[in-house]
Amino acid sequence: MKKVLVTGANKGIGYGICKFLGKNGWQVIVGARNSKRAEDAMKTLKAEGADVIGWQYVNLSDNTSLEQTAKEIKEKYYDLELLVNNAGIPGDMEMASYDSEMQDVAETIQVNYVGTFCLTKALTPLLSANKGRIVNITVPSEVSPYWHPMSYVASKAAQNAMTSIMAMEFEKNNIPVEIFNIHPGATTTDLNNHYTGPGSHSIDVVSEKIAAVINDGKKHQGEFIELYPIVDEGR
Repeated sequence: MKKVLVTGANKGIGYGICKFLGKNGWQVIVGARNSKRAEDAMKTLKAEGADVIGWQYVNLSDNTSLEQTAKEIKEKYYDLELLVNNAGIPGDMEMASYDSEMQDVAETIQVNYVGTFCLTKALTPLLSANKGRIVNITVPSEVSPYWHPMSYVASKAAQNAMTSIMAMEFEKNNIPVEIFNIHPGATTTDLNNHYTGPGSHSIDVVSEKIAAVINDGKKHQGEFIELYPIVDEGR
C-alpha cells in the first residue's frame, strides 16, 4: 500500500485530503502538532472509511524538531511515497501591508515557507528512494485585487518559488521526485473564519478534487494546478 504524510491533517483541508486519499488507495499518516487532536482525527477518519496508520508530530515553527520528525518518519515509514504540505497559518489577514506587525510576518513566513522547506528538504532523500511526490497546497503568487493579505501571500509566493525551482532541479539532476502545487480556491475553514461568500467551496468538494489530481496517473512536475480561482468576495 502507498503511504502519504499530510501536514495540518487534524482539521480543514488537510483532514479532507486524508479522508479522500485514505478511501482511495493510500495509507494515511496524520501530521499534527497536538496528540489529542491527531488521535481524534484518526478516530473520525477511520469511522469514515479512511485507511489511517498513525500520526506524526509536525511543528513547522520549529526547524530543529522537523529534523527529528524526518528521522522518525524514515524509521517508521521507510516506504513513504507522498508528502502533502498542507499545514499553514493565515497571519493577520485583515491588516493592511503597511501596518503589518513584523512578528506576524516572520511567523507566517516561518510556518508556510521556511518550515515547509525544512521538512521537504529533510524528506527528499526518502521520497527520491521511493520515486515519490510532493504536493503543496497553496495560493497564486500574483496579487489579486480581491484578496491580498500580505504576510500570507508572501509566504506562499516563496513556497511557490520553492516548488518551481525544485521541480526544475529534480529534472535537471535526474532525481526521481515530482513536486507540484494545487490551489484549492476559497474554502470554508477556520483559516478564513469559515467564509461562505462568493467563490467559496466546502472542504469535501476541494479535498475530493485534490485527491483526484493526486490519483490521476499524470505527471505534474512543476505545475500550478488551480481548482477554483480567487474571485471578488464582496469585501
